[in-house]
Amino acid sequence: MKLKTIILSSIIICFSCKTDKKQPIENTEEVNKDETIEIITNAMEFITQDTIPSGWQTFRYINNSPEAHFILFDKYPEGKTIADTRKDIFPPFDKGMELIIEGKMEEAMNAFGELPEWFSEIVFTGGSGLISPNQLNTFTLKLDPGLYILECYVKMANGQFHSSMGMVKEIHVTEESSDHQPPEAMMNVAISSVNGIVINDTIRKGEQTFKVLYEDQIVHENFVGHDLNLARLEDDADLNALEAWMNWANPTGLRTPAPAGVTFLGGTNDAPAGSVQYFTANLTPGNYVLISEVPDPSKKGMLKRFRITEK
Repeated sequence: MKLKTIILSSIIICFSCKTDKKQPIENTEEVNKDETIEIITNAMEFITQDTIPSGWQTFRYINNSPEAHFILFDKYPEGKTIADTRKDIFPPFDKGMELIIEGKMEEAMNAFGELPEWFSEIVFTGGSGLISPNQLNTFTLKLDPGLYILECYVKMANGQFHSSMGMVKEIHVTEESSDHQPPEAMMNVAISSVNGIVINDTIRKGEQTFKVLYEDQIVHENFVGHDLNLARLEDDADLNALEAWMNWANPTGLRTPAPAGVTFLGGTNDAPAGSVQYFTANLTPGNYVLISEVPDPSKKGMLKRFRITEK
């Protein structure tokens, strides 16, 4: 499944993600006011707390699975829960994706047209960018009180959304504030539909915290908004293949396996215009890219290569 903004002739579309194994942590309903909140994926799930305070929160997402994933925080309208997601959202998304893979786009749009009216009231609030197997991403965002659904819409090898396989979770954000402050940023990045990705500082090696400003947010021609993903590139990485893979509307897009020679290191997910998120990455010497999940990101200025040197 996918819970991001997708609109086609008044149809809004979205999607979902998976996981695999390693040491799970115990789920807890305790409110955490003092520490970074862990989210772990072992086998198509998000293992984390059920309840957290509102305000600025820092999360550490650990991907123990053999596939790339991300986390999108979806703020749900009052009265709706994950039970409504499974009943009203999964069926049209699953059917629509099947039809896209079959090349039946008109029928797919008809399937997506069965999404409920309340789907348009979901607010996509940010989260973790793509993260490869056995990697982690530390990210910070500001959450208002309410009920959120965590989800990922990377696809399995057969094209099925990871969320449909169980990669969704409710989190209750309370009225009580965390009183946390955002981290101090070393790197400032802005993203917009007008200027693309703009890096306002020299990116250096070592542990770096990025501040990401969403100057605007629009629906692109694949019916989703822009996000920001950091990836390390090996010598055999094919940027054309990476660009095509980042477009979910491509039947093989966001579909396991991820492109060869690309290691995703996190980033930030779709967020409203004017919002700010943070993420931290440890950069060793080599070639990297910041890229957004939109069609033809390089033509929109949403693919930025850079190199980290020993100096």
